[in-house]
Amino acid sequence: MAIPVIDFSKLNGEERANTLAQIANACEEWGFFQLVNHGISEEVLERVKKVASEFYKLEREENFNKSKLVSLLDESGEKLENVDWEDVITLLDDNEWPSKTAGFQETMKEYRFELKKLAEKVMEVMDENLSLPKGYIEEAFNNGENGAFFGTKVSHYPPCPHPERVNGLRAHTDAGGVILLFQDDKVGGLQVLKDGQWIDVQPLPNTIVINTGDQIEVLSNGRYKSAWHRVMSSTSGNRRSIASFYNPSLTATIAPAPQLVEKTNQEEAVEQIKYPKFVFGDYMSVYVQQKFLPKEPRFQAVSAM
Repeated sequence: MAIPVIDFSKLNGEERANTLAQIANACEEWGFFQLVNHGISEEVLERVKKVASEFYKLEREENFNKSKLVSLLDESGEKLENVDWEDVITLLDDNEWPSKTAGFQETMKEYRFELKKLAEKVMEVMDENLSLPKGYIEEAFNNGENGAFFGTKVSHYPPCPHPERVNGLRAHTDAGGVILLFQDDKVGGLQVLKDGQWIDVQPLPNTIVINTGDQIEVLSNGRYKSAWHRVMSSTSGNRRSIASFYNPSLTATIAPAPQLVEKTNQEEAVEQIKYPKFVFGDYMSVYVQQKFLPKEPRFQAVSAM
């Protein structure tokens, strides 16, 4: 069993209907799929790989090796439950970016620009597959004061001397909307939960892995599910992972799309609504406390707010 690999360029030809169906099936059955021919040039992706690796070596590796996490793993001898074997920074439009690595800022800015366009195309495909008006999901995410959130996490999972005692990243679903991941094409470790089994997300050169977050699950009224996933640590290889998140504005109101609530009368409509209506910022305050716990209580908690 392998997660679906879909040729995104085929949306523009005779195989459009078949490609739409493949994406719909991946969203319904997996919550994860890989895109090839997604429109971001290999030249840009090769530069992203280069600057990300140089950035880690130059600006992060020494501090990671001296970190409390490394000492804790060396000293404790026990399984570490509440930590992740991960080095991570977040890039936003308005925060401070690393400045010592040549080409990092320019390359990542260009990459983020291209990736945001891809995110918008993926959301339009979801609109079409869910029979929603074009732009519905993007508009729902932008209906707060500051517009949608677009952030990029640059992570590295260095070689771990005791992978049996710590996860690279503990199992979770993503809180937000659409996640676009450019993962290492040599070092594996990412796994997705499917029908009770953990399945490897196979490293493939220059693909973009898409996964759906909790807000897509809500907007689709459960047609698309956010998938549990994790990263396993390993004794060899420094796994690079660059995940970008297209999330609602913190002030956006999120609810199942009315078009996806089957109803013959008002009473039946209420029964068919599977998720509460809430402000995304309220959901995030619950999520930060419960990220690695079952997701259903998060929806219950936010409906009570």
